[in-house]
Amino acid sequence: MLLIIIPAVCRERGSPFGDPDVCSEYGMGYASLSMAIGAIYLWSYVYNIIRISSSRNSEEVEINDLSITKSSTESSMTPSGSSSKEVTEPLLSSNQLALPQTRFEEKPQVSFLDKIKQYFEMLLQKMNLKRLFAPSTIGAIAGFVVGLLPQIRRLLIGDTAPVHVIQDTALLLGDGAIPAVTLILGGNLLRGLEGSGIQKSVILGIIIVRYVALPLLGIVVVKGAIRFGLVHQNPLYEFVLLLQFALPPAMNIGTMSQLFGAGESECSVIMLWCYVLASLTLTLWSTLFLWLVA
Repeated sequence: MLLIIIPAVCRERGSPFGDPDVCSEYGMGYASLSMAIGAIYLWSYVYNIIRISSSRNSEEVEINDLSITKSSTESSMTPSGSSSKEVTEPLLSSNQLALPQTRFEEKPQVSFLDKIKQYFEMLLQKMNLKRLFAPSTIGAIAGFVVGLLPQIRRLLIGDTAPVHVIQDTALLLGDGAIPAVTLILGGNLLRGLEGSGIQKSVILGIIIVRYVALPLLGIVVVKGAIRFGLVHQNPLYEFVLLLQFALPPAMNIGTMSQLFGAGESECSVIMLWCYVLASLTLTLWSTLFLWLVA
């Protein structure tokens, strides 16, 4: 969404950001940085939250199914009538009930480095690295490497770079990815038209928090950061920071719910209403943000 809004605002007449070409160049850089950090955060933190919650839900369903099956089996096997007799005989003899003698041995002390090594090994076993390093995450990491290392940046970036064809190819793929992602988003939102059992009050609460409370909180956070010197005062950068708080939910959330098969219909309904109202709320908040940074 930022890749669509920022160039359009820069090309607008009377824009407070100066030259359109310079504005587009820096604005796309700010937007790309924001999307890269967001992709890493989503696929490393949010992904694991959805994975854990979906596994818990599936375990609860399995436990309920097993309890129902067990109760039905016991009821069918229970003898009826007065002819049934209870037999109370211990399964183990008195000699076998005695606890075996155990001998406690001192455990060898584990060093701090070994504990850290064991912790990381256990963490790697629990984490799904294949999902963690999604294509968007790999692209973000590669972008950080190219941007932070001057030697690689001089090879790839710029018209005079020896292998600038890689940059041109990436730009062509990126330009085609924007409409493709928009079409995929539209296909996912169609599922929201089918409806689900989600309550209207829940949808209303999400919309109020997303499009009213969160942008107001963003104004306080960004203005406070500028006031205390944590963020350099730059109108374009400030506008990008403020705009992030008014955007609709990320499409990756719907992708994750489809991967685990948990909450697909609910997510589609919420995304549908959020994106339907985004055209109105983004217009209003963008106007206010432009007035604040001008």
